Amino acid sequence: MRNPGDAAENQAGLSASVPPADGQAYRDAMARIVSSVHIITTDGPAGLAGLTMTAVASISDRPPTLLICVNRSLHSGARLIANGVFCVNTLTAADQPLADDFAGRTGLHLDERFGRGVWEKLVTGAPALTSALAVFDCRLVEVKDVATHHVLIGEVVAARHAPGGVSLTYLDRAYHAV
Repeated sequence: MRNPGDAAENQAGLSASVPPADGQAYRDAMARIVSSVHIITTDGPAGLAGLTMTAVASISDRPPTLLICVNRSLHSGARLIANGVFCVNTLTAADQPLADDFAGRTGLHLDERFGRGVWEKLVTGAPALTSALAVFDCRLVEVKDVATHHVLIGEVVAARHAPGGVSLTYLDRAYHAV
């Protein structure tokens, strides 16, 4: 008869001896997962900033909490952390030009990106896009460094959503309307 602890010991030994997947294979496989497109914004003492991302996930509704993942090499990430607030703006298909602006594809500098779209402020002072399908205004409560990224955990202090609309998604390294 096997001891239940043996399985855990075997698993721990196995995980230490199995190398991670090839980075390119991982990126290619992740490209097959459809994701909503968001613009993450911040404003405060460190300045105005925003970036396009798909790495957003719900954690809990008690209290309302979500996480975002930001590459540590991005200046916008440093501003998000220093400001201690961020806003997740889930985009409509019509907002695709904004997604390109905030992804750095149009050459606009950090604060110049806010020249398009209509922005307002909810509770934290981070810009909220009025045309967004959903908006989550967050207070930063924790930062974890994992590999090349900061995982930012935010408590949602305000949220709103549009009654309908077509969502902007990303799949196979291209935008799609759903």
